[in-house]
Amino acid sequence: MNTTEETGSNMQYRTLGNSGAVVSNYALGTMTFGAEASEETSHAILDSYLAAGGNFIDTADVYSAGTSEEIIGRWLAKHKDERDQVVIATKGRFPMGTSPNDVGTSRRHLTRALDNSLRRLGVEQIDLYQMHAWDPVTPIEETLRFLHDAVASGKIGYYGFSNFLGWQLTKAVHIAKAHGWNAPVTLQPQYSLLVREIESEIVPASLDAGIGLLPWSPLGGGWLSGKYKRDVPPTGATRLGENPTRGMEAWQERNDNPHTWEVIGAVESIAVAHDTGAAQVALAWLADRPAVTSVIIGARTTEQLADNLAAAQLELSEEETSRLTDVSQPRLGIYPYGPMAQVQRSRKLEGGR
Repeated sequence: MNTTEETGSNMQYRTLGNSGAVVSNYALGTMTFGAEASEETSHAILDSYLAAGGNFIDTADVYSAGTSEEIIGRWLAKHKDERDQVVIATKGRFPMGTSPNDVGTSRRHLTRALDNSLRRLGVEQIDLYQMHAWDPVTPIEETLRFLHDAVASGKIGYYGFSNFLGWQLTKAVHIAKAHGWNAPVTLQPQYSLLVREIESEIVPASLDAGIGLLPWSPLGGGWLSGKYKRDVPPTGATRLGENPTRGMEAWQERNDNPHTWEVIGAVESIAVAHDTGAAQVALAWLADRPAVTSVIIGARTTEQLADNLAAAQLELSEEETSRLTDVSQPRLGIYPYGPMAQVQRSRKLEGGR
């Protein structure tokens, strides 16, 4: 279920996957906190986000080695009334030390990871606790039982996953239900107009299980914000411009792909028609995709946050949505994701079923 509610703000509010908790359709990602945004700037971003009607804050223990959680925790300590207003999400799984047991989704690691996140955030309960990725070493039953116990103990309200494949998500859902354990409510995947491959299996699996999607990198690493120009290497105040070593090869690959510029061209054309920015168009399209609960947007400054949150005021027409959907179709020509996927989508009965 993904119920949408309208309020006086520009935000929409939706149930967190198949739970009864309600979150804004744009979440605040905090990977920049403690890295690209100082604590003072991070607190200003949090203030601005709440003022705009947002109530969903997403972090992880590995973001700046715990600093992001600590910054949020100090903000919460100064804004105690806001604690009941916001939904806090964090993640565990990736290394937080050098020991072999400082990584993964084992009961041993997650027990310590969860307690440390609670301490850094300064809260008694984390609303949404997410496994940052699949762990091929730990039996999924061990992970799911830990999460069920964490819900029962009151340390977490709900749990979800991030970066899971379709079969991994489905397996986890069915094992949890078979044992009578609490089931996951969300999945956090990479998803944007430039990265739509999850629609082959992950989106259908999520819809089948009632899982809400929380897309990360909704602007395709900045490509959909309009800041990159064809055949012009990035410079200046961009992540790649400031540190070209972090992904120039990937930038070149995307720059050389004509599909990239077809999508960007359509986004910019629609942005001009609405007298808005390319980022707002890309975000508005994504927020209305099937199964999407909340789109995770990050920011290094309050100005950047305000620019992205302007997407909440943008309503695309059916023609504009269809245009973006058509031009951004992923190139899935390999069996079974090409011709056979089209065959499966094309069969309908009378009445549109």
